[in-house]
Amino acid sequence: MDNKQEPDDSGARASAHLARNLTSLRHARRLTQDALATASALPRSTIANLESGEANPSLAVLVKVAGALGVPIDELLAAPRAKVRKWSARDIGVRVRGRGVTERDLLPEPVPDEMMSVMDFEPGGVLGGTPHLPGTREFFTCLDGRVTLFVAGESYELDSGEVLAFPGNVRHSYQNPDAQRPARGVSVVVFAKAGV
Repeated sequence: MDNKQEPDDSGARASAHLARNLTSLRHARRLTQDALATASALPRSTIANLESGEANPSLAVLVKVAGALGVPIDELLAAPRAKVRKWSARDIGVRVRGRGVTERDLLPEPVPDEMMSVMDFEPGGVLGGTPHLPGTREFFTCLDGRVTLFVAGESYELDSGEVLAFPGNVRHSYQNPDAQRPARGVSVVVFAKAGV
């Protein structure tokens, strides 16, 4: 009777899943291997080895990579499946800011170097913006109603569908000029890269 056991290839499968999932997540976030290495405080060669399927990473390495990508570790190691996840409204970050302005995260997962939010303005609502580092760009899209943006002392009226882009390092604020109707918009802040 032959007592030989089949070799266990679960480690190889896990490495292959990690390689495929890591590459997919990195591309979805538009990160280079260098950018992911910097965000996870690991050498670029470690990221390259993980994506090759040849690495045998420690738990500490997986924690760093998962944290930089904003995903749980099991998403890095899971067998390929449709990347579908649903969040309830209460799981999305909501902040009341300024006077009569509610800001809600547009995406529930972090996107490197960007901040995106939906802004709801009560009639007459006002919000002062926070200047960011030089090189930061901001984009505001008016979705409904009318919003006035004040940027470096100039005012810009936006109607539904219009977009204003401006340097994020200058003084700016938002106002719903209508005393009767609410307004809504989307703010996207693209942060300047450190050292650039």
